[in-house]
Amino acid sequence: MVALLACMLLLLIGLYAVVTKRNIIRIIIGFSLVEYAVNLFFALVGFKHNGIPPIITDVAQSRSNFVDPVPQALVLTAIVIGLATTALMLALAMRIYEKYRTFDITDIRRLKG
Repeated sequence: MVALLACMLLLLIGLYAVVTKRNIIRIIIGFSLVEYAVNLFFALVGFKHNGIPPIITDVAQSRSNFVDPVPQALVLTAIVIGLATTALMLALAMRIYEKYRTFDITDIRRLKG
């Protein structure tokens, strides 16, 4: 329960940063926090207390307390996709800074050039 609350808090902090901040780098950090919160949520969904790895070696073991491997695979995929999108956002932020010499969104909207 505490972990789910931490996940929700992380999500809310990330959304707050995305919605209220005017600095592109802080917005990217907010998006990253949201991605981390989603990954944490998927990992928590797949958690099972006293679970064992889903490796079946004999028939008697097939009814054991196995952990679901699908959320773990989704988290690994989401981590790779999150890394790629964060790298893309940072590359775009660098190009915007080279052109406008600022990371502030209000200044960039005002310049239009």
